Amino acid sequence: MQIFYAPGISGKTWKLDEKESKHCIRVLRMRKDSPVRLIDGRGNLYEGTVADPDPEGCTISIKNIIKDFEKRNYSLHIAISILKNPERFEWFIEKSVEIGIDEITPLICRNTEKQGIRRDRIDNLIISAMKQSLKAKTTILNPPAGFNDFIMKPLMSDSFVAHCSGKTLRSSLAEVYKKGRNALVLIGPEGDFSEDEIESAVRMGYIPIHLGRSRLRAETAGIAACHSVYFLNQ
Repeated sequence: MQIFYAPGISGKTWKLDEKESKHCIRVLRMRKDSPVRLIDGRGNLYEGTVADPDPEGCTISIKNIIKDFEKRNYSLHIAISILKNPERFEWFIEKSVEIGIDEITPLICRNTEKQGIRRDRIDNLIISAMKQSLKAKTTILNPPAGFNDFIMKPLMSDSFVAHCSGKTLRSSLAEVYKKGRNALVLIGPEGDFSEDEIESAVRMGYIPIHLGRSRLRAETAGIAACHSVYFLNQ
């Protein structure tokens, strides 16, 4: 069954925006009474049928609402350095949303080579990945933040800094993360965090971790952390 994004949905009928309407009617060639699903970005899944197959504003008749659809008992926030190659950063965004992530903060670290992100493009990627993986709650994408400013914020969850330095004792995520706990994981740039950044994070309460024996690309490390937390909660 096809899934469409409907932020702000309410009532027993809902008109899709023009983009979703054209995809529904002109691309997928759906007709009156075709079954559809809608997600609102707030965690709810709506089941319905096409009432008016207008490609400029397709109207959906809502038949059922599943609230808090597949709600997890933990939250995951990954703060990851912006990468030099935007396609690799966007790949991380897409796959982490598919696995399940609540919040992403692009970090600007000492070794970060690129300072900005393509916000509009990434917002669209998040919505597309939500629909692909049947996620009803939108992943929050925060504005880019400087590393030092970010780690100064009060810790609201179990917090970890993943790095490759051999100067700091590190544990595996499985050793220090407890099932059902909210988690925040820091992932560094190409070239890793600097020693000063690692020491600063540890002083602020971040637990140093590794993500296995292999040296991973930053975007792969982000996915490994995301999947590890997902797996440990199964």
